Amino acid sequence: MSKLLREIQDDARFVRAHTLQPKWYKYGKIIILLGVLGGYYALFGGRKTAVFLGVFLLLSLLLHLLYRAGTHKFTRTWLDFVVVEEDGVPKAKRIGAFYYIAILVNALIAVAVSLLFG
Repeated sequence: MSKLLREIQDDARFVRAHTLQPKWYKYGKIIILLGVLGGYYALFGGRKTAVFLGVFLLLSLLLHLLYRAGTHKFTRTWLDFVVVEEDGVPKAKRIGAFYYIAILVNALIAVAVSLLFG
């Protein structure tokens, strides 16, 4: 259990410290998600919103774990995730269109599942 906690802490540290996106966008994503959830709730109610959120977060976790494994804990270039070496230390430089398309697909799948089964 302590190893899992350490891995989660490592990932949280990476997410807070990375420069793949502007700082304002990191916080903007939270506002966007809250706005989407509010609108979804207004349109479809609490149950469908809860299903949407659950499916979206699960798919996003799977995407995170896929990138984590593919990049060897964010230290190697993989797909559209680019890592460069600065002063002998690997540093994440950018993430590309594939990641953002995958997030959009996650959202569309979450909408479909919530409307079908929510």
